[in-house]
Amino acid sequence: MILVEGLGKTFKVARRPAGLGEAVKALFRRTYTTVEALCDVSFTIEPGEIVGYIGPNGAGKSTTIKIMSGILVPDKGKCRILGYTPWEERVAYVRKIGVVFGQRSQLWWDVPVIDSFELLRDIYGVPAAEYRKNLALLVDTLELHGLGNPPVRQLSLGQRMRCELAASLLHGPEILFLDEPTIGLDALSKLAVRRFIRTINEEKGVTVILTTHDMNDIEALATRILLIGRGRILYDGQLRNLKDRLLRRKTVTVDFLENAASAVPVAIEGATLLSWTPPRASFSVDTDRTSVSAVISALSRRLELVDLSVEAPPIEELIAGLYREYSL
Repeated sequence: MILVEGLGKTFKVARRPAGLGEAVKALFRRTYTTVEALCDVSFTIEPGEIVGYIGPNGAGKSTTIKIMSGILVPDKGKCRILGYTPWEERVAYVRKIGVVFGQRSQLWWDVPVIDSFELLRDIYGVPAAEYRKNLALLVDTLELHGLGNPPVRQLSLGQRMRCELAASLLHGPEILFLDEPTIGLDALSKLAVRRFIRTINEEKGVTVILTTHDMNDIEALATRILLIGRGRILYDGQLRNLKDRLLRRKTVTVDFLENAASAVPVAIEGATLLSWTPPRASFSVDTDRTSVSAVISALSRRLELVDLSVEAPPIEELIAGLYREYSL
């Protein structure tokens, strides 16, 4: 469905040292620096996948999305999506995709949301019956009841973002590009957006490419991640495999009944004692040296366990470790 081969893109950026004299010089002679945004970027994405496209600021994520959506033209390389070259066949191609940029709006600021939806229906040429069916589904799934009449400028950020998602899907696209869709949203709005993305992927088979700095979005939605850094693809693989490779420590916390045996902390090979304050103890387990089940068994032989929990490090720690591995 999506084939990207050897994409390259550079930008010329004007440079000027600080100071009034330099500002005057720049009026007559500008100096430029060439910034390589993308260098030999290649990957494929199959129908129905949800792919997390991650990387630090300035890595090239938004540039890639803009090329894939037909907004930018690359300097070199090949991109075929649904049989189209995005920047060459844009009119026909955009009918097949939906795009949401978290910091940009496709809704008209001073008119009611429903008027923006109607205008988009005319732009995409969506038949009236199909439009009503899609709109009803989107209103119900995204909880947009009552949001159609107020002007866009009167909506909260979370309400507007849900309307942006609806606007991008009114024409029934096969692919959805999401660039920071949950930026600035509160917890409830983020949950609503994530739930909706999972729904359209599972029920309609929409392929989703998601760029975000919120790693909880990645963990909740994506099974595969692409890591880009300094304009190059550095990692392409399953999130689960990455967790197995980098998240080798887990925290085991147990609650137990206090007795004579619980007065002295338990020593377990492969586990580091974090705290021992009866009736609770916590251990950091190195899963390369021992298993979580072995630690629990050793504790149960010494203590009368009441409750236990096993926690993995947060997803942010996983991604931070990946960035360190590639010196980003």
